[in-house]
Amino acid sequence: MNIIIFDPHPTRDNLLPLTYTRPVGDLRVGITTIAEKWQHMLPADYSWQTEPYLCELYPCHATPGALYIAGNVLPDPQLVRAVAALAEGEGLYYNNVLIARRGNATERRDYTAPVITIDRLYHIFMHNGEAIRRDFEMLTAGRSSQPLSPTVQVIGPADRIFVEEGASLECCILNTTTGPIYIGRHATVMEGSLVRGPFALGEHATLNMGTKVYPDTTVGPWCKVGGELNNAVLHSFSNKAHDGFLGNAVIGQWCNLGAGCVASNLKNTYDLIRLWNYPMRRFERTDLQFCGLIMGDHSKAGINTMFNTATVVGVGCNIFGPGLPRTFIPSFCMGNASGFTDVSMEQFFDTASRMMARRHIELSEADKRVFLAVRDAADGL
Repeated sequence: MNIIIFDPHPTRDNLLPLTYTRPVGDLRVGITTIAEKWQHMLPADYSWQTEPYLCELYPCHATPGALYIAGNVLPDPQLVRAVAALAEGEGLYYNNVLIARRGNATERRDYTAPVITIDRLYHIFMHNGEAIRRDFEMLTAGRSSQPLSPTVQVIGPADRIFVEEGASLECCILNTTTGPIYIGRHATVMEGSLVRGPFALGEHATLNMGTKVYPDTTVGPWCKVGGELNNAVLHSFSNKAHDGFLGNAVIGQWCNLGAGCVASNLKNTYDLIRLWNYPMRRFERTDLQFCGLIMGDHSKAGINTMFNTATVVGVGCNIFGPGLPRTFIPSFCMGNASGFTDVSMEQFFDTASRMMARRHIELSEADKRVFLAVRDAADGL
């Protein structure tokens, strides 16, 4: 079977800046990305239908009768069965929105069971706890966890902890009374860390000594975190290695938050949040009281940087210095509350190359072409 994960519009634009550098289906919600959930539950040959400038990194292999699935839809067993049962020419709709089709859909089928969709940036952290619970059941079914060290203190059911091969946990406290805890391959939980589920730690990721993690948090592969996290999602290869608070937040790939970096997630007035929306070119009401930092790929924040409630940072930014910067920072900018200037692409490529080299990964020419396209697209907004 040939399955193509497509970017639904206008959802893709509503998920900027995270979708500047990836298709919608490559967003991480829960333990895995959305596409990885579908691949696990509906094995097939997968490819992508996304923005033209991303196709070099995310190619599309279209064939007659291929099955197309919206990249913002989180699968569950009932939905997977309904999608797999689509015949040639049938489309599956949820709330009048197409979520899957086989070939060129001319016949409509309505799906009425509840579906979780990621339509706005804040939906990622809003649905992250439920996504972790689902992924935990999916990934651990019929498998046995690695044993815990006797130095680990468990509060709640021990069978709600799953430790993959090669992971290291010592002298930490894991609380499963509020949800499961998943520790990926070769991940490390250092001594003194306090964790409440639902929580996911990706492969080769690290919780530094004394890290405090509240529920509904995902630390993606190869990330390193410390301090305090609450309902945060870090995609992969990003670091928040020191003290500081991050809550109700989504951080892209290859980001770094310096020591003492703090991001507010609640207004002093307790007012509802407005969050920058790229296609609207304005701040959109969310009806949320809690919303923290949203940061695009390859953005950085220096030591003791402070972010105001519901700040959106684009791709390739460098924030440093005193004061609270504005709550929308366009891509490829550097500066602070006193003002911002453009980051040259030469300077950006140099910084990105050096950061990626630390993980023995090369910034490819294809990567550079994507970032140049992002710069041009961001300029258009």
